[in-house]
Amino acid sequence: MRKSGWTPERRAKQAEAIRQWQPWGRATGPRTDEGKAKSSRNADKGVGAFQARMLQARLKWRAEREAVADQACRLLLEVRR
Repeated sequence: MRKSGWTPERRAKQAEAIRQWQPWGRATGPRTDEGKAKSSRNADKGVGAFQARMLQARLKWRAEREAVADQACRLLLEVRR
């Protein structure tokens, strides 16, 4: 098995370089509305997100179907009165 090239000395040197470089100070994220919208969809990838969207669509469809059925029942009851 091949070892990584990161010796403790190299790791310490890199850590110090990053502390001085401070890349987190310049990380601003998306600035435009388009960029923010695009980055907000980063989590919408893969099978899990697809399944969640499908479940949400099914639940919405079921709620709409039940609302129509309730309305039909109310109309039938009004007709019978």
